[in-house]
Amino acid sequence: MKIGKVLIANRGEIALRIHRACQEMGIRTVAVHSTADAAAMHVRLADESVCIGPPPARESYLNVAAILSAAAITGADAIHPGYGFLSENANFAEMVEAHGFVFIGPRPEHIRMMGDKIAAKDAMRRLGVPLVPGSPGALASLEEARQVAAEVKYPVLIKAAAGGGGRGMKVARDESELEEAWRVARTEAKAAFGDDAVYLEKYLDRPRHIELQVLADTHGHVVHFGERDCSLQRRHQKLVEEAGSPVLDAAQRNALGAQVTRALQQLGYRNAGTLEFLWQDGQFAFIEMNTRLQVEHPVTEMVCGIDLVKEQLRVAAGERLGYGQSEIRFQGHAIECRITAENPDTFLPSPGRVTTYHAPGGLGVRVDSALYSGYAVPPHYDSLIAKLVVHGATRAEAIARLRRSLAEMVVDGIETTLPLHLAIMEDPEFQAGDYTIHWLEQFVARRNAGG
Repeated sequence: MKIGKVLIANRGEIALRIHRACQEMGIRTVAVHSTADAAAMHVRLADESVCIGPPPARESYLNVAAILSAAAITGADAIHPGYGFLSENANFAEMVEAHGFVFIGPRPEHIRMMGDKIAAKDAMRRLGVPLVPGSPGALASLEEARQVAAEVKYPVLIKAAAGGGGRGMKVARDESELEEAWRVARTEAKAAFGDDAVYLEKYLDRPRHIELQVLADTHGHVVHFGERDCSLQRRHQKLVEEAGSPVLDAAQRNALGAQVTRALQQLGYRNAGTLEFLWQDGQFAFIEMNTRLQVEHPVTEMVCGIDLVKEQLRVAAGERLGYGQSEIRFQGHAIECRITAENPDTFLPSPGRVTTYHAPGGLGVRVDSALYSGYAVPPHYDSLIAKLVVHGATRAEAIARLRRSLAEMVVDGIETTLPLHLAIMEDPEFQAGDYTIHWLEQFVARRNAGG
């Protein structure tokens, strides 16, 4: 099939990213936007634009009827959801296809399966992917939680089955803390996701967060593009990502990749996806799968030289992958900093008008951003305003390039996390690659204390 026009059901830098890929492929674009985003860069550059509602996301970017209507009146062939908003909403994917549009993403049944963490872990268990020890499904009672915790040994983690972003997730370090963790996790899960189902797994005390990027066509071919190390997190939100991981070698990457691609081939998966793992003492344990394009996909593109958004579009059009696993080469090292409109010490949001904007440049430097001088960052959405990504022949060169680029970048008029990222790059432990998922919060606490 031929895709001639794509409606981009998103905003900000990812909407602009998708627009650019479409333009290079000769595909026309439709930008949808809220009234708060009328002057946004993706709206200015798209071939057509449609206002779909007022600023609140539930009335615009989550308004399925408005998005489908915009696709119909503009004659779009396909809809790309980007990340966030409706990107992992199986009902939306089904409605897109039911209305005759191509959904640029996985099959609805796989989105639904992987959106339920218990169902996802059960599927991966059947397919031979390693898991963190824990309950086989949702916990029926506090007593069952006590029994499973005794089997896997403390500390343990109570997690929302429909969770994400660290919500509905509580640690119990011994039996005396289990009841409170159970109660709070269920309460948070119900409030955040409308579902209080929780499960239990062993809490790893010093893991790294490592994920594998995959792509599958509709003809049974699956490949991976290597790993990303996303261990630098604050409150389970990623701030810095690397490709590849400082702790993995080619043999470990290839072994995990072979295991994962074999599993997804059996599953009949389609389009892009990312499997996330905890890694400790040389062992991987699956935690979840994101059935969409990831925020941090640029670091993978930098080391592989492959445009993942264009690949998504080709796969959605029914094309075969034009290469096999052996033809994918990993060159050098890439690091991404997520720059947000937040105070670098307190992380309080800092929306407002950008008075001056200057993006760094030079060899191996990429900035994915929808900012421009005079742009007003709205208070209604995620605070991400730019992704600064660099590539170097070695990790040391990438860090040096990133330090230079961070110092060169200018965003005036609002507070940003640029100073925090520069401090991270200058830290000896980060430079040595010696960190876990707990490192960043400890680093921030030391920095704020003046240590």
